[in-house]
Amino acid sequence: MTSADYDLGYVSAALPILEDYILSPDLYWSLAAKPPDSGPAYPQLTLGNLYLAIARLKARQLSTDQETRLYKLEIELDHMRARWSVALEKKAAHSYSSRLKMWGNFLDEYRTRPENHYDRYAYEVRLRVMLRLLAPLLSTPSKVEQELLTGLDKLLQAVFIPGGFIWGGELASGFPPDTYWYLYGRLREE
Repeated sequence: MTSADYDLGYVSAALPILEDYILSPDLYWSLAAKPPDSGPAYPQLTLGNLYLAIARLKARQLSTDQETRLYKLEIELDHMRARWSVALEKKAAHSYSSRLKMWGNFLDEYRTRPENHYDRYAYEVRLRVMLRLLAPLLSTPSKVEQELLTGLDKLLQAVFIPGGFIWGGELASGFPPDTYWYLYGRLREE
């Protein structure tokens, strides 16, 4: 899992180019920034990755300096959302559709060969979290996509083994089990 400095660096690198990204037809954009402490390369800029980084930051115990930085970044993001609300919703809808397809593909791969895919769950479930984080950006969610997500959740529940929080205790308070139940357990191995 990433650190607070890593996520703050990602959000800080994303916001200066977010307007251009929102107004572009592209779903993925590269970030030129380098992560702190020789960490893994930042993922490409997407709304899902951006909102996931912010959610992880809000879940952590931050230093006063980190809290101040996050507060300023959120104000900047709110201004961007207000200024480009229509374009942002369009981008969010595109991102939501893409993440839903990727989540469905993972679950299909798991269903076909659970022994080859169950151990990827802790990573792949970030797609389901992104869907939850992107949903509030959509004023009119697609009924077809809502039904598909409901079906995927039912499939997941049928093969899900409840347990502890899978992303490490530091983030658990930001992802409560009543909302993010899929982060509290694992997939059956077969």
